[in-house]
Amino acid sequence: MQHDITLQTDPRIAGEATLLKKMLADKLSIPARDISDFRIWRRSVDARGNKVRVNLSVKVASGEDKKVSAIHTPKVFEPVPSDAPVMVIVGAGPAGLFAALKCIESGIRPIVLERGKDVDSRRLDIADISRKKRINPDSNYCYGEGGAGAFSDGKLFTRSKKRGNNEEVLQMLVQFGASEDILIDAHPHIGSDRLPKIIKRIRETIIENGGEVLFEKRAERLLLEGGKAIGVVVSDGEEYRGSVMLANGHSARDFIRNLHSQGVKMEAKGLAMGVRLEHPQKLIDRIQYHQPDGRGKYLPAAEYSFVAQSDGRGVYSFCMCPGGVIVPAGSSEGELVVNGMSASARAGNYSNSGMVVELHPGDFPEYGKFNELELMQFQEDLEKKFYHLSDNSINAPAQRMTDFVEGKKSETLPATSYAPGIHSADFNKLLPSFISNRLRAGFESFGKKRKGFLSKEAILVGLESRTSSPVRLPRDKESYEHIEIENLYPVGEGAGYAGGIVSAAIDGMNAVKAFREKLNREN
Repeated sequence: MQHDITLQTDPRIAGEATLLKKMLADKLSIPARDISDFRIWRRSVDARGNKVRVNLSVKVASGEDKKVSAIHTPKVFEPVPSDAPVMVIVGAGPAGLFAALKCIESGIRPIVLERGKDVDSRRLDIADISRKKRINPDSNYCYGEGGAGAFSDGKLFTRSKKRGNNEEVLQMLVQFGASEDILIDAHPHIGSDRLPKIIKRIRETIIENGGEVLFEKRAERLLLEGGKAIGVVVSDGEEYRGSVMLANGHSARDFIRNLHSQGVKMEAKGLAMGVRLEHPQKLIDRIQYHQPDGRGKYLPAAEYSFVAQSDGRGVYSFCMCPGGVIVPAGSSEGELVVNGMSASARAGNYSNSGMVVELHPGDFPEYGKFNELELMQFQEDLEKKFYHLSDNSINAPAQRMTDFVEGKKSETLPATSYAPGIHSADFNKLLPSFISNRLRAGFESFGKKRKGFLSKEAILVGLESRTSSPVRLPRDKESYEHIEIENLYPVGEGAGYAGGIVSAAIDGMNAVKAFREKLNREN
């Protein structure tokens, strides 16, 4: 017989199989020896009270049943015929790769064009950013196989339930090598150390089943004919023909400008900008778990999530990386951009999070002359300003959190995980007052919510500017096609329709489903 048990327990019992089995047996009023198998189905940590608890949903087999149901169901892919309809996909991030998998499942042949390198070659270019302070404009933390998420953490949590089936994405990630824990945990995470192997297996599956994944193919412009997209031209002049999916990611400003010059309709979209905030992980553990000794043996590195309102705009934490590091995330020379990442174990000495202020089109009137590209231009100019004020390097400005709130430059700085190095600066002067004033108010609010969070041990490192795309390519809600160009499917973060690995992947897959339905109607 199989039983579904929901319980709340302390971390030690949740972490030791023998103790958990005894608790399950007590719940079922049977001897522990009568339990033949059990599996945790859902798991979350509840640290709201003074005593941390772990919520579990567990499947238990007893009696004639010897094994509980499998939590993972692999998907079977079959090769697409050579004469199948073609979808040319610009970008090999999560939106593009999962769209390619959905193409194969739907009998469509995907051709994925990626401006950057394969994930192994890309790793070497990323290492050079910190070691040699040199950025390859086509292979960095933003560009290359796997997209921005491949080397910047791999968090899989999304609050969006309207986009589609989150479970489908997680199941496929497990199929390609992720731990089954991502199907269990409330805030699933893979880690930048494990994602590259998963991405390679996705690529291999696409190729084995009739698709193509081509590297160092930077898309330059669309091929348009009679209001219809019929292909893409890449930087070497080669043409790839078929229906077109734009999954170019949130940092491809050059491509967005090319589309704009072609007359592709787009609109300015709000985004958020600010800094990376870094604390010692032990401090965050103590604050979040309400324990002077921190998380102990059985709890994961603590996370946090904060949001406040300041003068009509949201101030919030973004992309929180427990046990992680801050990394240089610019996509070309002359930019200073930072991001955060964690390895799968989240065992580092620091935690970091983006701390950002919500921005809307029109907030900076002097940029109105750039029309739809106003916030993109503002974003680029501020990244260049930070770079030039750092003596033309990616040695990043930093400031103690308490000094920033008090309006003074830090005389000394604590150690940091940011490998290229930091120097003392005053973010009250570096950032536009529109951002800095709200950020200070947000920090004061967060410090009241969590005693000890507003700390001199915490430092700001900047600039955090790539939270999302500053433009949106408008599309039909049902067909996913661009509102003016037939057979053009803008998807994912770069098109303004997603915020993270899972939501981008879902968006790409949904667009393929819509394309398949269109083909079915036409045939």
